Amino acid sequence: MKQIGYLYIVATPIGNYRDITLRALDVLREVDAVICEDYRTGSTLLKKLDIPARELLLLNEHNEKELAAEIAMQMVQGKHYALISDCGTPAFADPGTYLIQKALEFQVPVIPVPGASSLMALLSLSPLPVNEFFFAGFPPRQTEARLARLNSLAKMNVPVVLMDTPYRLEKLLAEVKRAFGRNRTVTLAMDLTLESEKILYGSVDEISRQVGNRKSEFMLLIHS
Repeated sequence: MKQIGYLYIVATPIGNYRDITLRALDVLREVDAVICEDYRTGSTLLKKLDIPARELLLLNEHNEKELAAEIAMQMVQGKHYALISDCGTPAFADPGTYLIQKALEFQVPVIPVPGASSLMALLSLSPLPVNEFFFAGFPPRQTEARLARLNSLAKMNVPVVLMDTPYRLEKLLAEVKRAFGRNRTVTLAMDLTLESEKILYGSVDEISRQVGNRKSEFMLLIHS
């Protein structure tokens, strides 16, 4: 009987390609295929890491439920797959959770290959203790729902982590100032691990003025 395959959850760099782990390189070289969110991003990553050509399987929020069982069945038949996201640790605010569910349902071993994480990078920068926190992820897109969500988060007495698309950075800081108060202390991490990396700490009012209309990948830690 053919041995069952594995599903590796492989963390990839969040910006600087040198942040890949040696174990991740080994796994990406050995698996039968790499599951990614975007063909171009996945292909570029493998080329940058000097990984020999691998079959790429596209899995995103649009097709995950449709393809997860099929991919899990292929692993039951002996295929070894690596799941990656566009950057960082897969299945965290990214597609992949449903595939993991199906893999476990089919009794396929799911193996984490830890590495870069924008969340942990952000928390490690905090000048204030973060013994507990609430990860709020992306706020809703619609203005009323966003403000309602932020007003709800402002009532919590633990640090809150938020993220959003680069072009909403200025908007989110303005909304946080409105919901949490202009003097609420925040840590803003922009373009983590890249040459353009910038870390700002202070009141949300100060940070908002410093950032202006800059657009960049970011994570925001709102201190309690």
